[in-house]
Amino acid sequence: MNDQMLADRLPDELPGDPMHWADAWIKEATSANVQKNPNALTLATVSATGQPSARVVLCKHFVPDPGYFVVYTNYESRKTRELLGNANVCAVFHWDSLGRQIRIEGKAVLAPESESDAYFASREWGSQLGAWGSDQSRPIESRAALLAQIRERGELLGLEFGDGTGTLNSDDIPEIPRPPHWGGIRIWARSIELWINGVDRIHDRALWQREIVQASDHGFSVAPWTGTRLQP
Repeated sequence: MNDQMLADRLPDELPGDPMHWADAWIKEATSANVQKNPNALTLATVSATGQPSARVVLCKHFVPDPGYFVVYTNYESRKTRELLGNANVCAVFHWDSLGRQIRIEGKAVLAPESESDAYFASREWGSQLGAWGSDQSRPIESRAALLAQIRERGELLGLEFGDGTGTLNSDDIPEIPRPPHWGGIRIWARSIELWINGVDRIHDRALWQREIVQASDHGFSVAPWTGTRLQP
């Protein structure tokens, strides 16, 4: 990271690789703790009938080389069902306090199982239990029914609960495996726009595009970026 990446204007000669700039912006938002979840982004998918759907998720890994980021979710959720049917997705990071925004369009693929296993193992036990206990996006009759379902599944995993599902009777927590229906999604960037707020709404905007070709179940081969400055 260098000071130019965090300046209030893009340079006259646009950088050749915008992903490192995006990475610097995300790291600054995180280190400055600009909001509760500085790694939050809006992820949009499209259904088989063409209906768009958007939700806020958390970016857990941002990999500027070769150019993708990772979110984790239930693979039976609406977002995953839609992106498995149509891999074209878009995402927006926005930090109002910093006056910056990143827009990314690209292709989604499932992350390798080893990557999902490693991240799941790093989570605290309550979050691990939540991945087993909730059938994301599916109806349920009441909150009480949801809590009962979580408790029942936790007991099947060997957890001994105290009062409710937030406490355990024992400090000896059994190893909780990653559910097969939960894991990472890699979003590979095909285009990325960097936006910086400007006085009198004369914002700084630039768009970079590249070709990506799927090379494996989890990755793409990528061409160099081409950048173009945009009017605000």
